[in-house]
Amino acid sequence: MVTPHPYRLARGLAHGAAIAAGYAALGLSLLITFEVIARKLFHFSLQGVDEIGGYVLAIGVSFSFAYALLHRAHTRVDVLLTRLPRLLQAPLNVVAMVMLAAFSSFMLWRAIETLEETLEFGSLASTPLQTPLWIPQSLWVVGLGVFCVLTLLLAAHALGLLVTGRLVALDREYGPRSTDDELSEARKDYGSDITTEPGRATS
Repeated sequence: MVTPHPYRLARGLAHGAAIAAGYAALGLSLLITFEVIARKLFHFSLQGVDEIGGYVLAIGVSFSFAYALLHRAHTRVDVLLTRLPRLLQAPLNVVAMVMLAAFSSFMLWRAIETLEETLEFGSLASTPLQTPLWIPQSLWVVGLGVFCVLTLLLAAHALGLLVTGRLVALDREYGPRSTDDELSEARKDYGSDITTEPGRATS
């Protein structure tokens, strides 16, 4: 978010989960590179790289949900919202957060039920690796759990801002990203001031 937030633990979990997802993706890319070279030059295959890739993708996505939420990177259709007065925008931003919290809770509930069924039947993947499915599913549930906790905390915070009448702060933290937000992020990422004059940028 743009402003300091009271939920440092949740923020730390979200950033830690995103970093873990990034390292997992890096490890998968190295594994795929080795697999391609081994098949091409040595006619050798590790077997199951595609299966591991599926696990890494599912787990990495769930681990990244919370980080994307903190940086307002989830897609929002704001064609109509930005044209409404602030008195209407603020409640709608709260509704969006509450609905996201409800949806993340539903996802976590269904994921836990899936994991419970896997543990009950001792399910294995129908692949050469025969991976015990509880292993990737447990990590998947952890990622969704972090996302669910964060959405609940942010929904409560958004409701608090609405009740106390801090509509400007509410729209700033929970409204769609504006062009100025994206420009500020670009300045921070590239370490330069981007001027409004075309073709000019100063350090």
